[in-house]
Amino acid sequence: MVWKPRVTVGIICERNKRFLMVEECIHGETRFNQPAGHLEDQESLIDAAMRECMEETACQFDPQALVGLYRWRNNDQGETFLRATFCGDCGKRKTGQALDADIVATHWLSTEAIRTLDGRGQLRSPLILRSIDDYLAGRRYSLDLLIDVS
Repeated sequence: MVWKPRVTVGIICERNKRFLMVEECIHGETRFNQPAGHLEDQESLIDAAMRECMEETACQFDPQALVGLYRWRNNDQGETFLRATFCGDCGKRKTGQALDADIVATHWLSTEAIRTLDGRGQLRSPLILRSIDDYLAGRRYSLDLLIDVS
């Protein structure tokens, strides 16, 4: 059997000291996450971040930096995730744009509110707070670090 991590992207968008978050229904339970999702075949990490943000929030994402690359093993599911988390700006919500089926709503939440959700076990993964903490600590890497070879 060949082991393969799941490659995902996450988005950090801050506005007025609040972060763009999505409320999702996962296996019948409400969870909160950053706009995030899986890398698709023949897609760059940056393109994946822009696509996922549009699909989950109806907002156009303008990535400005890479906050970090995170490896996380979800022991409950027996899967490993490799996530590239980007920060940048989001435009206004595109009216009439449908959201992914599992997205209940979008929210702008303070760091304190996100920590409260974590304390209640409502965050989808530990990657959310870790990447926000890294963002708040000023961690930023140039997008030039990411190279797609044809």
